[in-house]
Amino acid sequence: MDTTVNFEGKVCTVTISGRIDTLTAPELENIFNDIEPKADKIIFDMTEVQYISSAGLRALIVAHRAMSNKDGLILKGLNKNVKTIITLTGFDKQLNIEE
Repeated sequence: MDTTVNFEGKVCTVTISGRIDTLTAPELENIFNDIEPKADKIIFDMTEVQYISSAGLRALIVAHRAMSNKDGLILKGLNKNVKTIITLTGFDKQLNIEE
């Protein structure tokens, strides 16, 4: 997994590529923990994410909950496979997904 972090004021866009799995989910959690105090809104651009595991889903839910008292967390650019996994687990009803 590779990430790029870009702040525009209090809005942070994290561009993610590769796989979010058991090995990389802790890295995503660490990145989130570093930027969360500085951001009112976080956008995860997942256009280049090919796969997400249950560990990755957990990282997204934890981030979503942490941002619920701010302007929120948005997932953007989900490919068909990743979106299917999120939908099958029912997390599409909890997470903010933007096309």
